Amino acid sequence: MTVDEPALADSGAGADARETGDLVLIVDDVPDNLAVLHDALDESGYTVLVATHGEAALRLAAQDAPDIILLDAVMPGLDGFEVARRLKADPETAPIPIVFMTGLSDAEHVVQAFAAGGTDYVTKPIRTREVLARLAAHLQTARAQRQARNALDAFGHATVVVRERDGRRLWQTALARRLLESYFPGVPEVTTPAEVAAWIARESLRRRAGAEPQSLTVARGANRLSLALHRLPDGSSEGEWLVVLREASEAALLEALALAFPVLTAREAEVLHWVIQGKTNRDIGDILGTSPRTVHKHLEHVFEKLGVTSRTAAAAMALGRLRGGGEGG
Repeated sequence: MTVDEPALADSGAGADARETGDLVLIVDDVPDNLAVLHDALDESGYTVLVATHGEAALRLAAQDAPDIILLDAVMPGLDGFEVARRLKADPETAPIPIVFMTGLSDAEHVVQAFAAGGTDYVTKPIRTREVLARLAAHLQTARAQRQARNALDAFGHATVVVRERDGRRLWQTALARRLLESYFPGVPEVTTPAEVAAWIARESLRRRAGAEPQSLTVARGANRLSLALHRLPDGSSEGEWLVVLREASEAALLEALALAFPVLTAREAEVLHWVIQGKTNRDIGDILGTSPRTVHKHLEHVFEKLGVTSRTAAAAMALGRLRGGGEGG
């Protein structure tokens, strides 16, 4: 192997990596280290890319999306810690596991490595059998997480993990990214929209107080984006939340309600629709951009026109009419 890094960077080795094995990016400014690791990984069936400095590592990671990165902690120029921070700040590269390489006596570097987003570390001088074992374990975990994210998208469950203290999106599925771009145009894809971040902060306080979870609904014309907040599994970092997004178009249902109950105004039909969805007056007010008191007035008119006295009765009548049965006003 040569360590002509620019030539390797332009070789397009990542293009068919998924056919030949997992793609590993090695970043080290010492040619002898690169040679030893490259040969060991190549013999084990991995496809290998190498970079001899931080800027090249960032370029290759963005260009070829390696499955895992072996990253030297101490390099001239852009060191490994800064490379890791930049990779973790980009949603496209944030899921890639990073295994740091550091000296035996560099205990402070181990702390820095994990703080920068490292998944694991190995000590120098490098023992190739240990490296191979660590890589295999982390690749298996990363593969399972990637499959889970893809499965969530396939079933329409767009998901994003948000860090509460700074509103940064730590990772997100492709569908979640598209939905957030659509409903919150102009917001950087690493940043949680202000409305969503404020809701997460409120929900975090409410959950700690033992309150029932409340979802967030964002309206854009006839479309609605519903967001539900979930705690990450035990062992996940404190202050990180899983947000599940679902989009629905209300136009067809509102049209059906208007046809089923022509006595209702357009706004009354909207209020009835959200009653069917189980929303409170406060929820409906937030969705429609009005006060809970105004929603209550609309609901009184709905009760009067439908000849019912409760939300449950109104919802039952509406559902019965929409399904082709039941009586109504």
